[in-house]
Amino acid sequence: MASSIFHPLDKKSAGLAFLIGLVAILGALSSQVFGGLVPCELCLEQRLAYYYGLPLLALVLILWNRLPLNVWYVAMIIVAAIFVWGTYMGAFHAGVEWGFWPGPTACTGVGDSMDFSQLNSMRPVIGCDVVQFRLFGISLAGYNALAGLAIVALLIISIAAQLRHNRKPVAA
Repeated sequence: MASSIFHPLDKKSAGLAFLIGLVAILGALSSQVFGGLVPCELCLEQRLAYYYGLPLLALVLILWNRLPLNVWYVAMIIVAAIFVWGTYMGAFHAGVEWGFWPGPTACTGVGDSMDFSQLNSMRPVIGCDVVQFRLFGISLAGYNALAGLAIVALLIISIAAQLRHNRKPVAA
């Protein structure tokens, strides 16, 4: 029986990363649709990591044993980089909420800028420095940063396991 070029830990950790990401984005969308929370500009930007990263990770998971190893590495590194950016955005947003640093002037009430396109949309405008919900003292932006950190860690574990697996000689 031929040995797979992929280590079993690779797919398990990548699958868990996908599951955490899916729960995180569905939780964010549910808090908006069912919970009545209004996302700010930074909230919407944080979601981009999930909108781009999860479909790519899903494709990698679906094509797991059919991808050439070098394509697998590139795809996994791209997904990890997307979620590193998303983790940064979540941490940045949480810092804005805590007042550690200023947020974008368009969404924190700092400066004179105002997005008049939102006036016609008939939806409330929420500042990026306004926390609408906290659980155990952590805002949704903080939880997003933690989820992103977990996803990045799991993707690194997957990539590292694959690197270790392919360094060992494969039995014929």
